[in-house]
Amino acid sequence: MVKKNGLGKGLEGLGVDALIPSSKVPVRKKTADDENKKAEEKKVTEENEDNVSRETLVKVSMIQPNKNQPRKNFDEDALQELAESIKKVGIIQPLVLQKKDKYYEIIAGERRWRASVLAGLKEVPAIIKEYSEKEVIEIALIENIQREDLNPIEEASAYQRLIKEFGLKQDELAERVSKSRVTITNSMRLLKLDKRVQEMLIDMMITSGHARAILPIEDKDYQYNLAMKIFDERLSVREVEKLVRIYLENKEKPEKTQGEQIDENFAVQIENMEETLKNSFGTKVSIKAKSNNKGKIEIEYYSVEDLERIYDMLNR
Repeated sequence: MVKKNGLGKGLEGLGVDALIPSSKVPVRKKTADDENKKAEEKKVTEENEDNVSRETLVKVSMIQPNKNQPRKNFDEDALQELAESIKKVGIIQPLVLQKKDKYYEIIAGERRWRASVLAGLKEVPAIIKEYSEKEVIEIALIENIQREDLNPIEEASAYQRLIKEFGLKQDELAERVSKSRVTITNSMRLLKLDKRVQEMLIDMMITSGHARAILPIEDKDYQYNLAMKIFDERLSVREVEKLVRIYLENKEKPEKTQGEQIDENFAVQIENMEETLKNSFGTKVSIKAKSNNKGKIEIEYYSVEDLERIYDMLNR
């Protein structure tokens, strides 16, 4: 007689409900915490979807420039050229905007937007994103610097704002805009110039090289007068450096009366004379100008033979 397996005997003793769970098993009721958690997850999902960059069309009438835009001046001829290009091929690179109360603010692409208005476009392609104020300025600054769209004063002002208002160090700023620290330091030094001189630099009446040459002069009125002299007489940067050097040397000496002041043009002539004599004699020559149109000439020699050579030249 075959003995029944114990497992089979166990199954025989179990009902159907033991193998197939009843549909009447109690279900845990949803609590208020569950509802709140679900609502929070939905909110996070929606926020993440809103932050995803996506291109769309925006009416030009709904767009406004960014008040923190570092660039303040736009070349009208260049804008008209871009407008003509937009009429033919459209806008290739979309604007970057962020939503404000009843309008969109430009983060990057103000020049394209202005040209689109000139071209008569009703809508422009754009990417809508959310940025902090710091990010807005950084993006605008970096875009314009990379495109070389800022004049020297606009660029210097943008650097200064990022450092002062947002606590960036010059090393950090240099890395973000792909410039050397020295370049940023020299750029910001331009803000020490007299406001009138800064305007001349913006209007391209003088160059950045001229402006940097003027920087050692602390007197604002003298800075401006020298800048006007540069513009009127079309002085080179080298000539300006000479004038500044002479000014600083004279400033260190005891103050002279008006009649004793050495005329600046004469000072330049003296330097030219020194250079001519140096080439003629083949040695260093210094002209020491004094008051009352007096002075002395010093000619250096480096050996007895050198002295005899110069002596013979003077005799001839």
